[in-house]
Amino acid sequence: MPSTAPPVTEGTPFHSQGTHPQGLAALTLGAIGVVFGDIGTSPLYTVKEIFAPATGVPLDAHNLIGAVSVIFWALMLVVTLKYVVLILRADNRGEGGGLALTALAASATQGRPRLRHGLLLLGVFGATLFYGDSVITPAISVLSAMEGLELVTPVLKPYVVPATVAVLVGLFVMQRFGTGVVGRLFGPIIVLWFATLGIVGALHIVRQPAILAALNPLRALDFLAARGWHLFAAVGAIVLALTGAEALYADMGHFGRRPIQLAWSVIVLPALALNYMGQGALLMGAPAAIENPFYRLFPDAWVLPVLVLATLAAIIASQAVISGTYSMTKQAIQLGFMPRMAVKYTSAREAGQIYIPSMNWALLAGVIAAVLGFGSSSALAAAYGIAVTLTMFITTVLTYFVVREGWRLPAPVAIGATAFFLAIDALLVAGCAVKFLDGGWFPLTLGLALFLLMSTWARGRTLLVQSIRKEGLELAPFIESLQPQTLQRAERTAVYLVTDPTTVPPALLHNLKHNQVLHMRNIVLTVVFREVPWVPMDERVSVQALGHGFWQITLYFGFMNTPDVPKALLLTEPQGLRLDPFETSFFLSRETVVPSSGGAMARWRERLFAAMSRNAGSVVEFFKLPSNAVVELGARVQI
Repeated sequence: MPSTAPPVTEGTPFHSQGTHPQGLAALTLGAIGVVFGDIGTSPLYTVKEIFAPATGVPLDAHNLIGAVSVIFWALMLVVTLKYVVLILRADNRGEGGGLALTALAASATQGRPRLRHGLLLLGVFGATLFYGDSVITPAISVLSAMEGLELVTPVLKPYVVPATVAVLVGLFVMQRFGTGVVGRLFGPIIVLWFATLGIVGALHIVRQPAILAALNPLRALDFLAARGWHLFAAVGAIVLALTGAEALYADMGHFGRRPIQLAWSVIVLPALALNYMGQGALLMGAPAAIENPFYRLFPDAWVLPVLVLATLAAIIASQAVISGTYSMTKQAIQLGFMPRMAVKYTSAREAGQIYIPSMNWALLAGVIAAVLGFGSSSALAAAYGIAVTLTMFITTVLTYFVVREGWRLPAPVAIGATAFFLAIDALLVAGCAVKFLDGGWFPLTLGLALFLLMSTWARGRTLLVQSIRKEGLELAPFIESLQPQTLQRAERTAVYLVTDPTTVPPALLHNLKHNQVLHMRNIVLTVVFREVPWVPMDERVSVQALGHGFWQITLYFGFMNTPDVPKALLLTEPQGLRLDPFETSFFLSRETVVPSSGGAMARWRERLFAAMSRNAGSVVEFFKLPSNAVVELGARVQI
């Protein structure tokens, strides 16, 4: 999620109704600055790509009106009706986004394990496509903005790609400092951007009012019908106007439903519609402006200031996607689909401000590779869209199970609405699929590679827990067999973190074997991440006394919570167990995965899982454990 979210108290969801102490106006401004950066920069390149030679669309007044009409009604049907009106209502305790929707759909189908498993895999695949989008968005947004340098003077053309790389490197390097200060500037800059889009578009509409015929949906249908076999190529370009629609849903938890709906209806949609119509009006009178219709909307003296504004808008659009990648990664880790990674919190006030170094540099490498490999926004446009449209398709499928199984809407309503939007989504996917060999393979390959890694990690962790349970000793009989009077007892508390609370922690067995000592208080601790965004503090801890100085504690976190174990353990005192942080040691079992022949996974996947396990981030840092109170003991486990 974007890093400019309003402060959220730990364990308390920000609900989507839009009520918040900051006020509706402040939240709406924040939403404009973060949520709409991606879709707001689409006018930089969309119209130019619709009339590129590859689409086969002749540049004339009839087709200009038709193309602009398709853009307008796509914004109305896909963004306004599907996302703003309908899908924003499918919030998971105030949170939105692919993984939040996946958890919601999985919860709605809890009684059907196979369907639930399939929906989880589908949702994870949709999440991996988001990563593909996260590589393409910064590349095409900044590169298309910097291509305005060519219009300032052709001498600067060789510097477009180097300047783009420099801006992107600077953007990613700054991530570790957080975006709190810059974030406060996002809203006003993007408001200025949308105002500029709307005003310059309106001026050209006044000069060529015939473009207003694009408001007639029949012109859109006529344009699509006239394309013949070139329909999919044209749709593949038009879909560029919709990229960023998923951000409306993904960022709902930070701003609420009402501010996003208000921002879209009052500012963003009118500005985009006016600008696209303005570009159409310009091209009706000056077809030669197709080389870069966005910048040609402005007088020559205005190109440089608009270039600066466009670059800022592109950076903001990129920042929103980058921050969203961090949040998606954190959610995936806590839902068990990714290994632990170091998560840095860059703000003491704002829970959404996180920084994941390994993901940051991996993302930068992918973005730079995209810029250097494709070299222009037109080339990148071929790669753009397929990941976005597939994500839209998956969102529609998952939403069906939420509204039908979760909300119990009548089958005709749920099926009818789903079929309508799936038909639109299928057309958009098909339009982008024709660009597969021209670059569409890039985000898909990246998404499939990530899906392989995430599914391997989830499957490997399941098998690992099963292996530990199979080889381990049952906890209850073990405690009953202990003879405390014959054991030396240390006057401290030992906390053993385990994945399976029914078996004896391997670290406890090692401690008894090598040190021949048992602590006075022994805590068998399990951390459970629920398929909800937030778990409130009063539901965070479960304590059960097992006898002989043993307790079983389960800590519950949502996938948006920060898993601070020491802080959560302070909540055990009202349940009769007081733990002194200065007298508590944490014992961890660090499993070394040993691939075996004839296992439940292919041997190459076992090796891959073993490599991922070796390189997983520190449990100590992930669970906020005090490093001077941690003892790690190794164990070899076959899967």
